[in-house]
Amino acid sequence: MARQLRFSGTDSKVDGCPALHTDEGTGEIIVQGSPVTDPEDLAQLQHYGPDDAAVAVPRELLVNWGPKEMDRVPEMVDRDTFRRLFTTFEHTAWRLETRRGYASDRQDPDFQAFLATGSSPCDPEEPWFLNIRTQTDAGKTVGRVRIADNPPTTEQRFLLDYARHNTAVGEDIRYLWREDADQATLPAEDFWIFDSRIVALLRFDDEDTMLDIELITEPAQVVRYATIRDAAMHHAIPYDQFAAQVAATG
Repeated sequence: MARQLRFSGTDSKVDGCPALHTDEGTGEIIVQGSPVTDPEDLAQLQHYGPDDAAVAVPRELLVNWGPKEMDRVPEMVDRDTFRRLFTTFEHTAWRLETRRGYASDRQDPDFQAFLATGSSPCDPEEPWFLNIRTQTDAGKTVGRVRIADNPPTTEQRFLLDYARHNTAVGEDIRYLWREDADQATLPAEDFWIFDSRIVALLRFDDEDTMLDIELITEPAQVVRYATIRDAAMHHAIPYDQFAAQVAATG
């Protein structure tokens, strides 16, 4: 069975080697670097077996990207702590949405109105809109990329229609077809990243209900999510262009 490897990081500025990967199943670290092949060099290695391989990597690679803890203890936070991040962030708040639907949306009266009329209403005095308006008026950036199926699910069509309300208060909403997201190797993870230093990883059950929120501040992990954000933003298009594509396909 193939390993499930997650890219951890690299200090290379050119070709991505050397680098570290983590085996998601075992926690083992896979070191990628230049092979050591000189017999005289190999003869100096202690406990070097016939099936072993040796690679040379810069010390900085391990210092910067190696795990800092033997067993990482997740930092779980409650909803109130999570909500405060949207008022205390200093520069940017950004989200990746990857699910085909969210239980919270299906429970929203605006969703029921969308099912009945094809259009989602909006209360501009909702706390979310008031806060985002305050943050964006202060020069901060709030955005997200949503991954959509082809054709979009009903829940995705609701959010696509609702995006006009989000953008009205300053959010930058963009879209990416799931096929394109897969080609870009974006993970099926939902998260917010604040100021490129705090990640709030959102976990859901099979019924699309959010189970918990984990805060991640380990630099190597945060950089991984920042890299995902950059790739998603590179491939995504503004919601109104995406809406036109959806309308054109019926």
